[in-house]
Amino acid sequence: MAGPGSLRRASRGASALLATALLYAALGVVVRSEQQIPLSVVKLWASAFGGEIKSIAAKYSGSQLLQKKYKEYEKDVAIEEIDGLQLVKKLAKNMEEMFHKKSEAVRRLVEAAEEAHLKHEFDADLQYEYFNAVLINERDKDGNFLELGKEFILAPNDHFNNLPVNISLSDVQVPTNMYNKDPAIVNGVYWSESLNKVFVDNFDRDPSLIWQYFGSAKGFFRQYPGIKWEPDENGVIAFDCRNRKWYIQAATSPKDVVILVDVSGSMKGLRMTIAKQTVSSILDTLGDDDFFNIIAYNEELHYVEPCLNGTLVQADRTNKEHFREHLDKLFAKGIGMLDIALNEAFNILSDFNHTGQGSICSQAIMLITDGAVDTYDTIFAKYNWPERKVRIFTYLIGREAAFADNLKWMACANKGFFTQISTLADVQENVMEYLHVLSRPKVIDQEHDVVWTEAYIDSTLPQAQKLADDQGLVLMTTVAMPVFSKQNETRSKGILLGVVGTDVPVKELLKTIPKYKLGIHGYAFAITNNGYILTHPELRPLYEEGKKRRKPNYSSVDLSEVEWEDRDDVLRNAMVNRKTGKFSMEVKKTVDKGKRVLVMTNDYYYTDIKGTPFSLGVALSRGHGKYFFRGNVTVEEGLHDLEHPDVSLADEWSYCNTDLHPEHRHLSQLEAIKLYLKGKEPLLQCDKELIQEVLFDAVVSAPIEAYWTSLALNKSENSDKGVEVAFLGTRTGLSRINLFVGAEQLTNQDFLKAGDKENIFNADHFPLWYRRAAEQIPGSFVYSIPFSTGTVNKSNVVTASTSIQLLDERKSPVVAAVGIQMKLEFFQRKFWTASRQCASLDGKCSISCDDETVNCYLIDNNGFILVSEDYTQTGDFFGEVEGAVMNKLLTMGSFKRITLYDYQAMCRANKESSDGAHGLLDPYNAFLAAVKWIMTEFVLFLVEFNLCSWWHSDMTAKAQKLKQTLEPCDTEYPAFVSERTIKETSGNIACEDCSKSFVIQQIPSSNLFMVVVDSSCLCESVAPITMAPIEIRYILWYNESLKCERLKAQKIRRRPESCHGFHPEENARECGGAPSLQAKMVLILFPLLLMLFSR
Repeated sequence: MAGPGSLRRASRGASALLATALLYAALGVVVRSEQQIPLSVVKLWASAFGGEIKSIAAKYSGSQLLQKKYKEYEKDVAIEEIDGLQLVKKLAKNMEEMFHKKSEAVRRLVEAAEEAHLKHEFDADLQYEYFNAVLINERDKDGNFLELGKEFILAPNDHFNNLPVNISLSDVQVPTNMYNKDPAIVNGVYWSESLNKVFVDNFDRDPSLIWQYFGSAKGFFRQYPGIKWEPDENGVIAFDCRNRKWYIQAATSPKDVVILVDVSGSMKGLRMTIAKQTVSSILDTLGDDDFFNIIAYNEELHYVEPCLNGTLVQADRTNKEHFREHLDKLFAKGIGMLDIALNEAFNILSDFNHTGQGSICSQAIMLITDGAVDTYDTIFAKYNWPERKVRIFTYLIGREAAFADNLKWMACANKGFFTQISTLADVQENVMEYLHVLSRPKVIDQEHDVVWTEAYIDSTLPQAQKLADDQGLVLMTTVAMPVFSKQNETRSKGILLGVVGTDVPVKELLKTIPKYKLGIHGYAFAITNNGYILTHPELRPLYEEGKKRRKPNYSSVDLSEVEWEDRDDVLRNAMVNRKTGKFSMEVKKTVDKGKRVLVMTNDYYYTDIKGTPFSLGVALSRGHGKYFFRGNVTVEEGLHDLEHPDVSLADEWSYCNTDLHPEHRHLSQLEAIKLYLKGKEPLLQCDKELIQEVLFDAVVSAPIEAYWTSLALNKSENSDKGVEVAFLGTRTGLSRINLFVGAEQLTNQDFLKAGDKENIFNADHFPLWYRRAAEQIPGSFVYSIPFSTGTVNKSNVVTASTSIQLLDERKSPVVAAVGIQMKLEFFQRKFWTASRQCASLDGKCSISCDDETVNCYLIDNNGFILVSEDYTQTGDFFGEVEGAVMNKLLTMGSFKRITLYDYQAMCRANKESSDGAHGLLDPYNAFLAAVKWIMTEFVLFLVEFNLCSWWHSDMTAKAQKLKQTLEPCDTEYPAFVSERTIKETSGNIACEDCSKSFVIQQIPSSNLFMVVVDSSCLCESVAPITMAPIEIRYILWYNESLKCERLKAQKIRRRPESCHGFHPEENARECGGAPSLQAKMVLILFPLLLMLFSR
């Protein structure tokens, strides 16, 4: 029975409640009473569930046993702080040696090629049956081998991705648009046959080599090992080695280029189409060390990009694509005033050269027109003679040759080249001519510069591409060197014979990096002289839309786009400038498909890789990431414990170099270690320090196998039968796995398999469960489930893991991580059982998760739901389900929002609005004129135009462009992290017509939180909080100044050290206009003599 005091308190409470209700009624507000959620009850539930689930996780993972075993060896280990600067220098030295081996192989090919050519005399009637890569092993209907298609033995080779190859011989690919038996090709193939023995010798010396090749200036491509090439679905092989970056980079020096395009009225129709394709092909030949601009001219000058008036921009992919888009809008009209355009081009080159921003090397003007009424010698005399350091390349568009002589003269008088382009099929071959002209000074200097490309994914071989689709496309860099004619009579002509090269997969670089010394979150990375990433764990070159595809800008991702916290580019610029040093900053590293974030401080150490344009960096995380320990056990002990069948090692780590000898290639790393330790393979080269630590980890972790076996044998039918897998990983990449159910009964069949990249040790990172456990408080477990589990219903499992530290202090290295994987249904059942407990003695609960007035959730430290009454919400972000509560938790500080950026994102393409600046760029006028032209000149079109070539090259490319629905973009998105110091909290949220209460309580020894929410108040006025990325719009079309600023922005870069832009002994007579040159020689010499005598 209630006492009087209680009645008075109740009376006062009722009066206050009545007064409050009357006040809200007077204000016209109706407020429903909130559901009271006792904090003590939620705390009881959380404690009960936490104790139960930790007990299961600790028991089946064996975490306490493993911690105890490492403690037993505590006195026998030595902990060392990693010297980051010494480490990065050592790694750079290792890479330098590896790169040097590759470049020496290429140098031997150069010497052999030049010697073979020197001994060869050209024979126009030479008949030589070579192995044509397309025709080999092909027979006619009578069963006879085709001409150039002799029998060529091919066998699968695991070193070459199991492709069928011939490791004794090379074969030759000739582009489809070239004649296989052209005398120039036959002679080149004949003398280059001597490269076969050098290819084989190189491979014997360095069995880690992959493709070696010689790309001829005549267009053929000799490749070792020999392989059969398959045409595409149109029966065409479009590959031309002279278009590849490695060829262009090795053949020429960096250049500044101004492209002048005639858009006068005579350039209408087909001529304009050919002119645009010519410009596009020239852009294809420009690389990141080049600079350019495009000016259209008639009676006025029209910069294709108006805001880049009077300057040049770097020829990176983004800028080239931007210009291509504007190029499509050009339209012919008016009269061509070439003199104005030439004056502008010379002034731009001169002014830009003085800024020091460009290539500071070769300079060229590319003139694309259907004719010139004058030779404009006064302009050349003013700007370019007598040195003639700006080369003029002229492209006559169309079949008419009325003005050809003037264009020939301009090219010949300025060390350039003249070509006539009549059809689209002619464009490619004619554009390539200018590269061989630019190579002349380098050839005369006889400077065999070694060049290295940026990282790229090669798709030369269709069958290699298909194979790579399943295995993941391979990033590589190419080392290349030019091959020169050594014949005395041709020295002043500077004849380039071609380029030799070999590919170096980026994974070869990673093999030189001891991942175990970099710690759990540490990594190595390398960049080019332009700041582009060569290798970095955050580089994502592919995206998925139906199937994996290459991102358009994958090879030019800047370091600042992955290490974006360095807003001032301090780290990037120091590395570009090839400095050695240290830099520190707080970073936000994303894991688990970018949806979770780890906030830590990284120390970066960097230096240059000598003999290459690359710089190397190493990132070490502060705390446990800066420490390394050495254990010590006998080889006999370690070998015994390595023999257990549950032991595996990281396949992508290099414990032993199995590439040095062919007989070792079939060995797994574990097999190689065993043979090495038993002394059965003296030729094996292994990392002794790493193997010593592997032995230590094998010995210390060995008892856990017997422990797991005992658990499995003693496990009753009903107890904890939801636990399916126990696993362990150590800092040396050693793993152990134990199944508590049959393999066929596993809920997640992919876990810890080779395809499960996130959860296994690989060249870039430790497993996800290891990395996340390392950031938890020692002794606690981190739990996670796949995202969107409730809707996708793919792998209904919970993974739990905890870290094992050697010492009880922050500087102690994390030596291992252990964990279990259990069924989600089992895990959730434990949660619902715990949430039905009561504190009252009579067993009557004041509140229950079964009540319709409350919703109970279990979320992790990043806000993802592991348990909900609505199963479809499992794996979703809590803010999307309970936006009002999540918003309140952010306001109260229980969770914090971290803004992240993705500069490698892909977004849906938006249709670009028309600029509509002037008539030249008016698509409506262009359309009307195109219709008129089609009607009046259709017959001429069919006669002059190679229709088949156009259909396959131009229209197919445009059709594919239309199909492309995603394009590179930058995005911003949030991630959420709980505040560790706040263990529990409760609150009320004032909504439009009610008050919503909630309680959040941390689950002990975990990364989990129980959240109980009043469900009677929907609070629908508060929008859900989403993690969806938002595209960052830098360029606003109505803000021209902002648009221009971004286009003009140029990050610090380092120019290639070598430059061969000019040579006084160069013989410029071979300029595409030999027949007309003599007639104009007086015109060439007269102004030169006049200038000389006037000085």
